[in-house]
Amino acid sequence: MSWLFGYGRSGPDAAQPPPFAGAPPEGGDDKGKSNPMTKGFNFDSSGLERAAKAAKELEKSAHAKQAFELSKMQEQTKQMEVQGKIKEYEASLEQAKIEAKRIEYEERRKTLAEETKQHQALAQYQDQLARKRYEEQLLQQQRAQDENLKRQEESVARQEAMRKATIEHEMELKTKGDMKRIEAEMKGRAHVERENRDIYLEQIKVKAAEQRITVLDSIRTAGQVLGEGFKSFISDWDRVTSTAAGLTLVAVGVYSAKHGIGLIGRSIEARIGKPSLVRDTSRINAIDAIRHPVDLSKRLYLSQRPEDALKGVILRPSLEERLRDVAIATRNTKRNRGFYRNILFYGPPGTGKTLFAKKLAQHSGMDYAILSGGDVTPMGKDGVTAIHKVFNWANTSRRGLLLFLDEADAFLRKRSSVNMSEDLRAALNAFLYRTGEQSSRFMLVLASNTPEHFDWAVNDRIDEVVEFQLPSLEERQRLVRLYFDKFVLQPASQRNKRLKVDKFDYNEVCSKIAELAEGLSGREISKLGVAWQASAYASFDGILTEKMLFDRVNDIIRQHKQKMLWETEEEAKKRIILTDKEIAYSVV
Repeated sequence: MSWLFGYGRSGPDAAQPPPFAGAPPEGGDDKGKSNPMTKGFNFDSSGLERAAKAAKELEKSAHAKQAFELSKMQEQTKQMEVQGKIKEYEASLEQAKIEAKRIEYEERRKTLAEETKQHQALAQYQDQLARKRYEEQLLQQQRAQDENLKRQEESVARQEAMRKATIEHEMELKTKGDMKRIEAEMKGRAHVERENRDIYLEQIKVKAAEQRITVLDSIRTAGQVLGEGFKSFISDWDRVTSTAAGLTLVAVGVYSAKHGIGLIGRSIEARIGKPSLVRDTSRINAIDAIRHPVDLSKRLYLSQRPEDALKGVILRPSLEERLRDVAIATRNTKRNRGFYRNILFYGPPGTGKTLFAKKLAQHSGMDYAILSGGDVTPMGKDGVTAIHKVFNWANTSRRGLLLFLDEADAFLRKRSSVNMSEDLRAALNAFLYRTGEQSSRFMLVLASNTPEHFDWAVNDRIDEVVEFQLPSLEERQRLVRLYFDKFVLQPASQRNKRLKVDKFDYNEVCSKIAELAEGLSGREISKLGVAWQASAYASFDGILTEKMLFDRVNDIIRQHKQKMLWETEEEAKKRIILTDKEIAYSVV
């Protein structure tokens, strides 16, 4: 409403308050001085006149109501602005209070922190002082103890010296006394012997004469008795004949018993006992049956239920097909009592050679016996006898025997080798003699990692050669799943076991592990399963996680690489040594 009443306007047209009575005119001498009488009544009456005039005009205008509403809205807007500024001022006051409280709290916190720091520093300083005092007390006590110990040792040393001096003096006095006593006794005995010498000599002569007479009488009496007995024995011819026959029969009996017992013992040992070269066998003997009746029943039960030769053996499909043919041929040979074929298994270690040999014997209904070529070398001259005992024992088997010679290259190497001893060469000749012809009693299976070292005569006795290679990706996947199930999942499913398995995709993890395990043999992959199980048992909660699986895999791979490096270095050294020996042998 300011435009109605005229305030708030500036410029020449702005309403000016009218001059009151008694007010000085403009430009007078009292210009610029205020009249105290009219100062409280300074009111613009022209503004009221203009307002009234404007109100009359608005009443007559068609837009009077809109103008009034507009002015009303402007006043409300100004009031709202004032209220907003009041609220902003109140909000700023509240914010200032909050900030003041925050600053006060921060200062209080800093004060408390500083006090705490000071208390801690004081406590640490007091603790250091206490520790220092305690250490000084300990040092003083230690010094006092050392001084006391030193004084005690010195006192003990003085006492020991005095005791030794006393003992030495006593011994010296005792020695002097004993010497004087012995000297006196010797002098007395010498004096007595000199006085009684004639009496002693006469007594000795009398005793010697009596003893001579007694001995002569004994000899004369014994000669008469023996002479009369021999004369009566000679005169009786029947007695002489019976005595000679008895002595002859006794000698014959002693000789027969000695050699007969040895022959019977060797026969019993060949049929019942196990030769010393045999490390493991499924053949049942009387001694083992008495000692282990439970194992005997298990073996009999398994022998009556022949199973697939490749059960539990994971190999390449082509190799499995070939070995299955070998198993079928061996089983039919045993049924028809034909001659067995000798087979060579060669390849890297841990590829399933020994396992398949056992399965082959069980599948064919035969017994198996496992030997090691490294056991023949240390036997020396007894190696020939041991070889013959093994083959004699094998020929007594009624079910047929599969002789599996592991590490055969350690025994059946070339006889022309310069580092082969005469005893080992003789044992090899005995082996060749016993395997010169096909047998219907036993089947010979050789296993080697280096078959190129075999003697040519050994190669001539081999009827079939089978190579066992390292598992490929597909076989590694099957092996990893097999041993993961055997060593991890099956124990985890048993409630009485501590082992548990974390949640992860087993198939995917096994596939990744198979890819990482390139170059590992089946035995090394089986050791992976054992390592997983051990890791779970060693953990705090017994849970096998995916990270633990891959950690063990990386460890096994790293160890495998280190072993391969060692093998390469060892092979290089062996080649250098063999070359030097061959050169020296050729020079000689």
